[in-house]
Amino acid sequence: MGKRILVILGHPSSHSFCGALAERYAQSALRAGHEVRQLFLGNMIFDPVLREGYQQVQPLEGDLLQAQADILWAEHLTLVYPIWWGGIPALLKGFFDRVFLPGFAFKYRQGKAFPDKLLLGRTAHLLVTMDTPPWYYRWFYRMPGLHQVRKTTLEFCGIKPTRTLTFGPILGSKATQRDIWLKQAQAISHG
Repeated sequence: MGKRILVILGHPSSHSFCGALAERYAQSALRAGHEVRQLFLGNMIFDPVLREGYQQVQPLEGDLLQAQADILWAEHLTLVYPIWWGGIPALLKGFFDRVFLPGFAFKYRQGKAFPDKLLLGRTAHLLVTMDTPPWYYRWFYRMPGLHQVRKTTLEFCGIKPTRTLTFGPILGSKATQRDIWLKQAQAISHG
């Protein structure tokens, strides 16, 4: 039996190589018998700024309420995003700030140093593009844009990253190389 998979495109443009990776992954997962939903953050209407932090409730826009419903529906999330300036795009960070809220993704309890993880039981794949060679990003920059998503966002909320693929450098890559990367994304979508 297939999984319920939510593919989240964290690049503002669905016409980017990230968009192509997300689409290839989603179509391949569907063919493999999984149920698939997709979120294109660039097409959603929401304020990515958490205006008052957690000091005041900021009402969620309809697209964010639907995103929360999709996350709760999903057994597996696939995040597709680029590395910009060593980290994640502002749009993806704003999505996390607005959607992965206390009471939805985690909950602090008095007397406990660490919160309850409210999204336990879910897994995740990360498909990440960059213009830096991935080996350089790993060994010299220490992968801040991967650690932020894997450890301090997903794992913090109980989602277990099971596979991360990095693709790059995108800048100057040839169509033959991009086709290889698309096939790699397709291969891990089967489950």
